[in-house]
Amino acid sequence: MAEAVLIDLFGLRRGSRIICLQRVLSALGLTGGGGASEAPFLCVMCGPDPGGENGDEQNRLLETMGGLQPLQRGLEIVSGPGEAAALYAIKQRLDAEDVSRIKIITPVPRKAIMEAFVDQLFTDVYRFDFEELQVNTEGKPLPRPTGKEPLSARELEDVRSDIETYLGTLPGLKGELTILKSYLIPEDAFIHGFTTRAGGISYIPTLSSFNLFSSSKRRDPKAVVKENLRRLAKAAGFDPEKFHHIKTDHASGVWVMGKEEPDCYDGITTNQRGVTLAALGADCIPLLFADPVKKACGVAHSGWKGTLLGVAMATVRAMLTEYGCNLEDILVVLGPSIGPCCFTLPKESAEAFHSLDPKCVRLFDSPNPYVDIRRATKVLLERGGILPQNIHGDSSIHKDQDFTLCTSCNPDKFFSHVRDGLNFGTQIGFISVRD
Repeated sequence: MAEAVLIDLFGLRRGSRIICLQRVLSALGLTGGGGASEAPFLCVMCGPDPGGENGDEQNRLLETMGGLQPLQRGLEIVSGPGEAAALYAIKQRLDAEDVSRIKIITPVPRKAIMEAFVDQLFTDVYRFDFEELQVNTEGKPLPRPTGKEPLSARELEDVRSDIETYLGTLPGLKGELTILKSYLIPEDAFIHGFTTRAGGISYIPTLSSFNLFSSSKRRDPKAVVKENLRRLAKAAGFDPEKFHHIKTDHASGVWVMGKEEPDCYDGITTNQRGVTLAALGADCIPLLFADPVKKACGVAHSGWKGTLLGVAMATVRAMLTEYGCNLEDILVVLGPSIGPCCFTLPKESAEAFHSLDPKCVRLFDSPNPYVDIRRATKVLLERGGILPQNIHGDSSIHKDQDFTLCTSCNPDKFFSHVRDGLNFGTQIGFISVRD
């Protein structure tokens, strides 16, 4: 059963809206005696009157819904200047109610466009059931049931444009967009940085506000992440259309750009100018690699598994092999990650870190020792030949740097899977060779 019902009246004239609304409410058993609704939450979506009869739309519709007293606590009437604005406002309310199963009742000619908006503004966390209201856009009954006509490429582009334009007007949340940088990487040769959680438009608490990854398991859609990325690109000075992030496998695979792209990889390297690489992080370490001599760069995502599998040095070796880099020229920066204060592993998994360096593990004799993946990464890099002075981000040395802070301990600055659970947000480390 649906947890919410969305009645789409967008684009209908005032009189047609009222007629259609009355018909839907009657079909749902919500008129007359104020019977129980099939859903605890009811949304009505409308927009400007095509006939020009605008005004206090909410009061007009509330008058029509006068017999719905039992629903007053679960009723939302949203009128927006455009469909993106109205539907996004409804999404915010649905998320506030933690609703994921929604029935949409919409006029037949609008079903395709509503499906397009839903596809852009929601993820697979939500489940939608469409019910067609057999009326045209004038609110008049159709002579017979009509099948859905697909949108044209132009209409789909108009939907995307409406969404992008609207999201671009939203204010940044949780303060100003902040980019953390390393003194080690020369600004004249590379664009680089690490993001925090401030300055984006994501509003869900664990994703707010500068989430930079969308998945089927989270409530942030790709359109929101795209807008956050657009803002980052503008602030940092890179082209968002030439942006590539790792496809996490928690292993040590590396994609050398220009070669065939694997299905999954935790490292990327390139010497192409103007192409931005990014490593995701939400406790795992986003690593940046730069060679100012050969003008090459790379990124890697290093969780505890990837650390032990050697993803950091795998990325270094790719730079040596593909671009003729020398070990003494490669600079490595460790971005924000979980610290040994908060990260534990079962003892059998922690043993590998203890074997690598006993200082990587605290309370080793406990069932779940504390593990320092940052120290382990630094140890492996130095053993692989990276000069100690060319590694930035050691939390025991660079304590004044924000990106050495523990992601789990600093909820105001960073996202954390360990702290926030499955619906966690993602920050990134990014780098590119300047044009």
